[in-house]
Order: sequence, then structure tokens, then C-alpha cells
Amino acid sequence: MLETQKLDGFELAVKDFMISSERVAHVQKGNNLEHALLVLTRSGYTAIPVLDHTFKLQGLISTPRIMDVIMGIERIEFEKLDQIKVEEVMNADLPCLDENDPLEEALELLIDHPFICVVEGKGTFAGILTRRQVLKQVNRLIKKIKYN
Repeated sequence: MLETQKLDGFELAVKDFMISSERVAHVQKGNNLEHALLVLTRSGYTAIPVLDHTFKLQGLISTPRIMDVIMGIERIEFEKLDQIKVEEVMNADLPCLDENDPLEEALELLIDHPFICVVEGKGTFAGILTRRQVLKQVNRLIKKIKYN
């Protein structure tokens, strides 16, 4: 069992674990769905952040949301992809963290989400916090405590 006294005074913030915005695939809210689907497919992710022209976080776009829009009754309507903007389809209701939030707050959100978007200041996109990144760091910390 992890000894809590070894963690006294050990404060961690979201920024200590996040992947910076420069390394995160994203689209602009004015892009069309064809572009968004291309970015999603090339990146290998099922959801990516949507930003405005000032790099403020607006929402998330996902492959399932795009597919819902182009799925017709008898066929997939691919021609809709270049006619519909990301902002018309994106999910604007998403959990979000400030880069200075404590890690405990992030852990609660990561239970239900594979990643959480992180903002700084007045909503500028700073990066993402992934469940994978947190688990890697927790694993490293446990090994460090165990062998010290």
C-alpha cells in the first residue's frame, strides 16, 4: 500500500502531466468536416480539439459525430463533408481544466474521459491531459517510492 506520509507536501498540477498544444492534432471551427475527418484519420484519434482563430478552445469533434451527420438512410452521403462546418457538429459541452488545477481534479474527470482539454489564462488552448500520460507518471512515482 502507498504510504501517504511519503506524499506529504507533494503537490502536482495538471501542467506537470499535460501534452502541450504544439503536439496535439486539432482543427479550426471554420474548417469543413472533410478536413476534420482527414485530420482525425491521419492522427489516429477518434476525437480532437476544435479551436477558433485566436486558439481558444471551442469544443471537440469526433469521428462518430461526423459519421452521424453523413449517414443517410440508404448510403453514406460523403458529399456533405465539404458543405458542413466543424462548428455545426462539434461538441461544445466538454470538461475542461486549467493548467494550474490540482491533479486530483483531473483524475476524477479522467475516470470517464480518455483525455481532458487544458486551457490557460482566458481559455487559450494549452494542451491535453491523457489518461495514459497520468498512468505512466503514477507508475513511475510508485516505483520510485517503492525502491527508495
